[in-house]
Amino acid sequence: MDGAGLLRGVFLRGLFWRGVLRRWWVCVLAALALFSALALPLAKAASQPVGRDPAHELVVLAYHEIAEPPQALMADYATPPATFEAQMGWLVSHGYHFVSVDQVLAARRGGPRLPEHPVLLSFDDGYRSVYTAAFPVLRRYRAPAVVAVVGRWLEPESGRVRFGDEEIARDRLLSWQELRTLQASGLVEVASHSYDLHHGVNGNPQLNSMPAASTRLYTPGQGYESEGAYRERLRADLKANADLLQRRLGHRPRVMVWPYGRYNATASAVAASLGMPVGLSLDDGANTADVPLSGLRRVLMTGEQASAAGLERELRVRAGNLGDTSRAAKVMHVDLDNIDDPDAAQVERNLQLLLERIRAMGVNTVYLQAYADPDGNGAADALYFPNRHLPVKRDLFSHVAWEIRTRTPVRRLYAWMPVLAFQLPAGTPGADQTVVTQPSRSGHLTMGYPRLSPFAPKAMATVREIYADLARSATFDGLLFHDDVTLSDYEDASSPALRQYRAWGLPTDLAAIRADDGLLGRWTNLKTAALERLTLDLASLVRADQPQLRTARNLYAQVVLNPHAEAWYAQSLEDAIRDYDFTAVMAMPFMERAGDPEGFLTELVARVKEQPHGLERVLFEIQSTDWHTRRDLPSDEMAGELRLLYGLGVRHTGYYPDNLHRGTPDPDVLRPVFQARSSAPGTT
Repeated sequence: MDGAGLLRGVFLRGLFWRGVLRRWWVCVLAALALFSALALPLAKAASQPVGRDPAHELVVLAYHEIAEPPQALMADYATPPATFEAQMGWLVSHGYHFVSVDQVLAARRGGPRLPEHPVLLSFDDGYRSVYTAAFPVLRRYRAPAVVAVVGRWLEPESGRVRFGDEEIARDRLLSWQELRTLQASGLVEVASHSYDLHHGVNGNPQLNSMPAASTRLYTPGQGYESEGAYRERLRADLKANADLLQRRLGHRPRVMVWPYGRYNATASAVAASLGMPVGLSLDDGANTADVPLSGLRRVLMTGEQASAAGLERELRVRAGNLGDTSRAAKVMHVDLDNIDDPDAAQVERNLQLLLERIRAMGVNTVYLQAYADPDGNGAADALYFPNRHLPVKRDLFSHVAWEIRTRTPVRRLYAWMPVLAFQLPAGTPGADQTVVTQPSRSGHLTMGYPRLSPFAPKAMATVREIYADLARSATFDGLLFHDDVTLSDYEDASSPALRQYRAWGLPTDLAAIRADDGLLGRWTNLKTAALERLTLDLASLVRADQPQLRTARNLYAQVVLNPHAEAWYAQSLEDAIRDYDFTAVMAMPFMERAGDPEGFLTELVARVKEQPHGLERVLFEIQSTDWHTRRDLPSDEMAGELRLLYGLGVRHTGYYPDNLHRGTPDPDVLRPVFQARSSAPGTT
């Protein structure tokens, strides 16, 4: 969303589109899409599954040490014994029912359904306090539980063992005799927490330590581990732990509890092949019927759930499957081009400055550029991650993303990526399959981005491989689709596009389509849906390595304000709200040359409010730079826009760009405004 690209997106012409009954064409679209080469199931990223039954959905609680925090190995994840007992009593008194792994498996196989409000208890890492403090409570309530152990920590009988970055006394962890007693009670299922994957490995050239189970190991001088080597490393480790538990306890594990909650499709497949079909993660959201056994979501029990009220609030969020949209998103949109530098030392100085600004600004979400656009034309000339098709300007995205996620309070980090705007090197498959824009006599501007045709199979296959490489190269929480996901009413006239229009039963003469209101409406809807399906396909592909992926998409303000603009952009607010977790509307009055900025924002919010779930899923992204005058907007002015938006009921806000080298906007001015908007679940 560079300034030049944004300006190209402002269309100057109004198109009279009378008589087009858009919703009628959605029905036509459903039938015609069967013929589309792009046809895919239209996943509803943020919507509720059909036939959902929240009362019978499994809730899994993830405990660690049951101890007073000052005496615990990790105070932030410790639950005092009295609190644990009170929580168990509260669950029983409020109609929750404890269930076992056997019951969960039987229900998934079509056997007896789980009771109302089912709860599975789990304990990670194998602390001795599970036996001394939790087990008596489990027996009192006849509550089944999963206890996940790390083989390397338990294998020695005594002495000291390596625990993360320190050594601890072996007796802080469960003994083999205590594990046998737990298992013999019939209440406890001993699960694998890996043999030796509960630590970090070098994940990039900067040697960031990342979760061993989900990271392709980076070795200086050798590069990244191959997919085959990665799979074999996982298999050897998980098999070693299964063999150890068989030898010591007489049973192989059926449940894999992923260290740090991090896993991917490869890891799940390896675990399943070793007899562990159940995987426990730390993913957010409810365990709806479409959540696989290999990735059951858990509530991480921390200090926030120490009280009954805290536990009740988190259970309410899970029951409603509210997720991130229930929490006020406060977004900083970051150009990685501003961090990059040929001097590695300067990169680190730039990164430290960014981390300081993130902490000072008080944002909880970052949209981080993953592609390089040094010429500012809105298209990717190179990428900031290893990939098969474009030059790697620097292997930097993984490093910056990890530093932001681990050294700031940011809750979610999104990879900001183009979908069509890639300038592929000559000879790359699909490099010549570009969008063709017809000469326009109407007076309105075309997009201007160099883009690949979304209807060109080779070009889109290349884009899919780029996204797959991104997914394997870094750890992130979401995708922000760039504002290049658009086609004007003079696009696309390429050969692959014309073939697609013919398959849709449309003329291949674009002028003839534009001259007929009915054809124009139908063409617009079909193009809009095709672009939407493409982004959802890319998100589905990335979820193989980032299972809890969120999605966001930039949308032009005119699409919200002007019903004619759907034809100019092939974008729809209604469809975007339906299909993405967040729709990031560019609420930028200076970019749009709005004479009355306050009136512009007020009308924008009013139009969004007309949509079901509008304020729940739409993020209003204001500008910090006026690209027409090349000046940074005063921070007080930006703060005023945020206050106006919050006063109108807006939940989610953000700004672009963050000018870290000029120090704008000023965190001292914006932070109090961001802080005034609660991030608590359920806040409206």
